[in-house]
Amino acid sequence: MVKLRILLMAVLLTWLSSNSRAGTVEATQDMVAAAKSLLASLTSDQKVKATFDFSGPERLNWHFIPKERKGLPLKEMTMAQRHLATALLSSTLSSRGMIKAATIMSLEQILLDMEQGKGPIRDPERYFFSVFGTPSDSGTWGWRWEGHHMSLNFTLVEGKIIGLTPSFMGSNPGEVRVGDRTGLRTLAGEEFTGRALVTSLSPAQQGLAIYTNIAPADIINLPDRELKLVEPFGIAGDKLDANQQQLLIKVIEEYVRRYRPELADADMARIQADGWGKIHFAWAGSMEIGQPHYYRVEGTDWLMEYDNTQNNANHVHAAWRDLKNEFGGSALKRHYQNEHNTK
Repeated sequence: MVKLRILLMAVLLTWLSSNSRAGTVEATQDMVAAAKSLLASLTSDQKVKATFDFSGPERLNWHFIPKERKGLPLKEMTMAQRHLATALLSSTLSSRGMIKAATIMSLEQILLDMEQGKGPIRDPERYFFSVFGTPSDSGTWGWRWEGHHMSLNFTLVEGKIIGLTPSFMGSNPGEVRVGDRTGLRTLAGEEFTGRALVTSLSPAQQGLAIYTNIAPADIINLPDRELKLVEPFGIAGDKLDANQQQLLIKVIEEYVRRYRPELADADMARIQADGWGKIHFAWAGSMEIGQPHYYRVEGTDWLMEYDNTQNNANHVHAAWRDLKNEFGGSALKRHYQNEHNTK
């Protein structure tokens, strides 16, 4: 009976993996409706700033540093338009993701107060909305919400939500240490679940998981680098006990569950279908709170990276990348091939 249950679960996970966006029709409809509502509220000049060709280079031009970017900034929206932009964001993010996104944007005011105008431009309204192509229930299009420490990218192919990555969230300060919001940790889940896992490991397990005592200065797969998975390193999931495996799941969920439940459930099913032996966890740097550290979790075609080294280890970068579906991935390639073959 136990073997039969395991077999049935494996079959279910395999089916969900191959149909990773099954059951997401409502999510697609919500996203399309919200995008259309926001676009309909824009003036002609605003639309020029906000819209781009789907096949143009701007769609892939993502980053998370505090510099000027293309798109329509929140600062140039009316109050009604800002509400509609929030509705679009909430059509895709979970409540957890919305809290993280809103808090990240609010940290710009804290940086402005701390730096007193001496650093880069800090502005909680300097977050940009961009649409690539035409929102449609059956079409191929995408959109992006981006600014300092946030880049959320969405791709729909033939009316299906395919790509939720690159998905980047950051936090500076990682922990607010002055003012009325002292103690706030915007990305506490990403940090503490990772540390809980590495500190739960036995010395022998840590010997596999910790590959260096010096953390890299940033996440390794930055926007200007071609995303590639190297030979997996760290400790494989099948070398963990049951409690440690659950901690590893919690680490992964901090990234995947930024998005609404049916989208996150589909990705969690695909990730778990890899099997524990193909999921690796690696740590670099110190395990002590307040000291520079880095970790990564990777599977056959996906990767999560976390780095906290800058500003005396009080500056967090946390990214999720999906090689299979990023910017539409293989589904978009098939779409173009089918479109070409029908002509």
